[in-house]
Amino acid sequence: MTTFDSTKRSLPELLKDITTGKIQLPDFQRGWVWDDDHVKSLLVSIARSFPVGAVMLMETGGEVRFETRPVEGIDADGVTKDPNQLILDGQQRLTSLTQAVGLPIPVDTRTAKGKPIKRHYYFDIQKALAGEDQLDDAIEAVDENRQVLTNFGRDVKLDLSSRRLECEQLFFPCDQIINSDDFEEALQEYAPENFSTYMKFRKEVINAFRSYQLPVIELKKETSKEAVCLVFEKVNTGGVQLSVFELITASYAAEGYNLRDDWFGSDIRQVASRKARFEAHELLRDVQSTDLLQAITLLHTRERKLEDLKAGKTGKQVRPVSAKRASVLDLPLSAYKHWVDEVEKGFVEAARFLLGECFYSRRELPYGTQLVPLAAVMTLLGNRWREPRIHAKLSRWFWSGVLGELYGGAVETRIALDLEELMNWFEDDSQVPRTVTDASFDPTRLESLRSRLSAAYKGINVLILREGAKDFFWKGDIQQLDTQGVELDIHHIFPRTWCEAQGIPPRVYDAIINKTPISYKANRMIGGDAPSQYLTALQGHEQVQLDDEAMNALLEGHRLPAATLRADDFDAFYQQRKRRLLEIIEKAMGKKPLAGADEEGED
Repeated sequence: MTTFDSTKRSLPELLKDITTGKIQLPDFQRGWVWDDDHVKSLLVSIARSFPVGAVMLMETGGEVRFETRPVEGIDADGVTKDPNQLILDGQQRLTSLTQAVGLPIPVDTRTAKGKPIKRHYYFDIQKALAGEDQLDDAIEAVDENRQVLTNFGRDVKLDLSSRRLECEQLFFPCDQIINSDDFEEALQEYAPENFSTYMKFRKEVINAFRSYQLPVIELKKETSKEAVCLVFEKVNTGGVQLSVFELITASYAAEGYNLRDDWFGSDIRQVASRKARFEAHELLRDVQSTDLLQAITLLHTRERKLEDLKAGKTGKQVRPVSAKRASVLDLPLSAYKHWVDEVEKGFVEAARFLLGECFYSRRELPYGTQLVPLAAVMTLLGNRWREPRIHAKLSRWFWSGVLGELYGGAVETRIALDLEELMNWFEDDSQVPRTVTDASFDPTRLESLRSRLSAAYKGINVLILREGAKDFFWKGDIQQLDTQGVELDIHHIFPRTWCEAQGIPPRVYDAIINKTPISYKANRMIGGDAPSQYLTALQGHEQVQLDDEAMNALLEGHRLPAATLRADDFDAFYQQRKRRLLEIIEKAMGKKPLAGADEEGED
């Protein structure tokens, strides 16, 4: 099926349809104003019959319904509420032409530096007739009073504040281009001697506007919402990316529901916004409106699939569970209202689960994307997620996604599968989700984990912390100290300076195997010394005072082999620490790492 037509439409016809409201903007189109130079350049291009690019319009009346608004400058009360077409591309050109040519009001524009100004545009008829190459200089922009002021507003350089002054000075207002009857009548009354000059200008310049044809791509009303969204993003030249949230907001507004107020809040409602309620939870601070919509879509499409199966449908007749963009865009308002409050509670329960897994800060979370299926599952489980059997499976699934690094990139398919497969697994032990079966951890990955932005790096760091790792200097668990505002970071165990002196390359000493979370104070005491030296200094510090047994226990809390540290044996330390990290990874994933791990013994 052809979803668009390509044609041409005259400028006067387009402007008429815009000023009467037959052509409007979808509400997701953000207002943006071209600067004064862009407006002048556009007028000159049309006066010279140069191409200014195609515009894209979409038919209304199909299944895709948006809240609409007139082009800026047009009184919404004076136009139809049911436009025939919506502008998808060409908003700035059509808005500029509508205000400069189609309306008597001043154009809302700005200077090149961004200062808001109001301008009326004129052609200096004498300059315009001096040749096409003079048209750039023939455009005159005056203020909202139709004057040009100098000397900080004290002197009037050009005054066009009456029709008589326009006619006597031969300045033609651009808002008379489509219908110049009023100007011509005034010209015959006030300056008939200029009429023949004007008629030449009318033939050479005004007629260029009246006969100008714009290429128009017209999308048919059968175009899907997803296609509209994608098309807008492809053609938009203003650098504005259209989000799913904005498109759905416009769609729901057509049904009388303000999604933006629901998310961002409203002064009228005098209640905390949904966004603010998420931000009240440290682990949910970065949850976006699109994450909420995606989780709701998962539950809506799952409910729909269960209905299809109950009705006896099979194969392709059964609509799938989906988190893909097209499905989110098709989310009915009724489904949003049905699920939104419960899903918000599901996100809160997800945060509580993550706290139990020892995630205390948003920056520690390996994947924001994994929150979506987790929140959807929590919505369905309610308090059942606390049952030991279910909690163990949920934890294993979560850590499989993190350590298997399965939630980076495009994950819409995995998100949908995880919701279905997790719910099945909770009821049937044999139905293990693919995220759990697919997940694997190669022991050599530990040697390449150097960036703290990596999901597996973050995950392993938290696994160390949740074993109760304590600081080398301050009394208390690392995570307790973190919540108390103590300055913490991940530091080298064998210091960088020492490693470089021993000829150990950065790719080795910078790996997570040689790092652990400690306080800034402890790191300053370590400096660049060998472990045998800094451990002795730490133990003997007047504020620490630990014997060997107590210090060794502290090191073991970080999965650090004490004997190799005290012997300054980097190679033995490296292999033993690697083995100990693999042990906690195996415990979290519920499976052994891939074959090939080093088998060197421990002290």
